[in-house]
Amino acid sequence: MPATSAKLNSRETGRLDLANLMREMRQRLNLSQAKFAAKLGVSFQSVNRWENGRTKPLPLALKQIEQLLHQMGDSGKDLLIQYFSDSGSRSDD
Repeated sequence: MPATSAKLNSRETGRLDLANLMREMRQRLNLSQAKFAAKLGVSFQSVNRWENGRTKPLPLALKQIEQLLHQMGDSGKDLLIQYFSDSGSRSDD
C-alpha cells in the first residue's frame, strides 16, 4: 500500500462529494475554472469534469489539492478536515 497523505477520509466518497469539494475550494479562492486548473497544473476540462461529477481527480491531483488546502490556512481548514485524513494536525483543541 503506497504511503500518501492525500487520502480521502471516506473510501465511499463519491464523485458528487469531490465535485462539491472542487467547486467550494475554487470559489473560496475566487478563481475561474481555468485559473484553478492552471494553479493545479491540470487542464480546464479536468476541473470542469470534476465539478460536474463526471470524473474524479487522479491521486496526484488529489495530493496537489490537499497541499493547496493547507496553503489556504483557515479558509481551507474545514474542507481539509471534511475530505482528507489530516494526520499531521490532529488535536483535541
